Parts: sequence; C-alpha cells; structure tokens
Amino acid sequence: MRILITDGLEAEAIASLKKAHQVDVAELDAKALLEQIPAYHALIVRGRTKVTKDVFAKAANLKVVGRAGVGVDNIDVNEATARKVLVVNAPTGSTVSVAELAIGHMISWCRLLPQADKSIKEGKWEKKSFEGHEIYGKTLGLIGSGRIGAEVARRAQVFGMKVIAFDPYLPPEVAKKIDVTLVDKETVLRESDFISIHAALTPETRGMLGAKEFASMKKTAVLVNCARGEIVQEAALADALKSGVIGGAALDVFEKEPPAGSPILTAPHVVFTPHLGASTHEAQYRAGGIIAEQVMKVLEGKRPDFLVNPKVYG
Repeated sequence: MRILITDGLEAEAIASLKKAHQVDVAELDAKALLEQIPAYHALIVRGRTKVTKDVFAKAANLKVVGRAGVGVDNIDVNEATARKVLVVNAPTGSTVSVAELAIGHMISWCRLLPQADKSIKEGKWEKKSFEGHEIYGKTLGLIGSGRIGAEVARRAQVFGMKVIAFDPYLPPEVAKKIDVTLVDKETVLRESDFISIHAALTPETRGMLGAKEFASMKKTAVLVNCARGEIVQEAALADALKSGVIGGAALDVFEKEPPAGSPILTAPHVVFTPHLGASTHEAQYRAGGIIAEQVMKVLEGKRPDFLVNPKVYG
C-alpha cells in the first residue's frame, strides 16, 4: 500500500514502513496535498499539515491518518470518523521531553536564566540584579494530570514541591499512587505558586483560563503552559502580567503560532520558547517508531493501540 509522509519522520521509522509499503516523503502545501492524497492509503503528519474535511473528501483510498505526536487538533477527527478513517497518534513519545521542559521553564523563570545569559553576552557582570527564587517548598498546581502531568509531578516532588491537581478524569487511586492531591480548579488557582497546564485542547478547555481565573491566583503565581496555547486567553494573560495581577508566565505554546503581533510578546516577566515540547532527539525517535508501528497495524487489518477515534469500529 502507499503511505504519504508530509512533515518528515525519522529514518529508522521510514525504513520500517518501506519494508512492506511504498512510502513517499514530501512537504506539501494545502493545495498539493489535495491533489496528491487520492493515491494514498495512509497519511503521516506532525503538527504542520492540516488534515481538513476537504482532504478527507479527496482521500478515496485513505484508511489511516497517523499523527507523530500527541495532539490531533490539526486533524478533523469527526470527519475522519464519519468516513471510517482511523486516526492514530503517539501519546507516549514526547511525555518525558514535555515534562522536562515544564520543569525547566519553572527553574528558568525563578533563576532569571535568560536575562542573566543576555547580560553576560553583553559584557556585563550584574550579579546583584539576578537574585531569584527557589522552587523548593512551593506548591505546584496541575491543570490536567495525565501522562505528562504525572511526569511533571514526579520531577517536582524531587525538587521538594507540593503537588495538587485539577483533573476530573483522573481516578483518585491513580492520584494517590503518584502522591498528587486532587482538588477543584478554584483551589488550584488560589493555592498554587506555579500552575502548569497539561490538558488536551477540547471545547471544554479552550479559553478556560482568562481574566476571572487570573484574578483568583496569587499575585506571585507563575503560569506555565507547555500544552496548547488556545487553553489560555492570551490577551487577558498579557493584561494580568502588565497590571501585576499575577507574577509571571513561561510559555511554549501560543494561540496562534508564530505569535506575531500578540500582546503577550510585550508583557513583562515572561519566558518564551517556540513550541519545543517534543523537540528532542529522543522524543522524535520514539514518536516516529510508535506511529510507524500504529500505521502498519492498521494497514495489516489489526486494531491499533493508540486509536483516537474508536467509534470507527462501532
């Protein structure tokens, strides 16, 4: 069968796919994808390619779409389900990488690492200007505590942090096992020194943190977002930072990427990275291997392990 890879994949993953299938790797724009997709039985993407309703309408032979990563908001899953096309992802590939980045952002913000680095490179020695804070003894509040949230909790606990979480889908026995105290969202907002988002982007979570939520946080609180930018109302966050409603933020994701023209870019007390959560050699290697395996299972008539739309099976 024919497989199209539009956002690149690790050489080892491509080689495994080529053992049994014809594989084409091409970075296509939206128009070219519509022209090419009718010939393929499988499509593998990362976050760049948008697999829209129009793509599915043209994809007469398509059996599976594989997302070499976690989030599938660039794929019209409802349309895929309606057309009996399986959507698979690699939810465990980047877990450690994203968790490490979230912790790294907390430390970077507390110890003023970007500012200190810039100062040294400018030939300065401003030691007294960079007195920071410890994360030891602080309360970390998680919004969402699935695979990634659990890994963040484990690392935070090693640093001596207390971890609480708002996650209506996390069983209490699982929370107890990872030593996380389940609370409501209001308690997370009110009691946390750091709030780290690890929820999926859904209609329920889109825009869930805005002016009202920031007003209920500590004035010293720091918001960390390595999940999805659309969960946070960016303009409201910028206002909260500029007016001193909260202490700071560390963002890896944005409502629109790149965030050109966003008010958050001129807000004080923020550390930025350009959506680097899964950008490690290890995460990319794992995600490539996982998605290759999942796609091959579907093409062999087997049920995949990481199926996003099980309703296809009825």
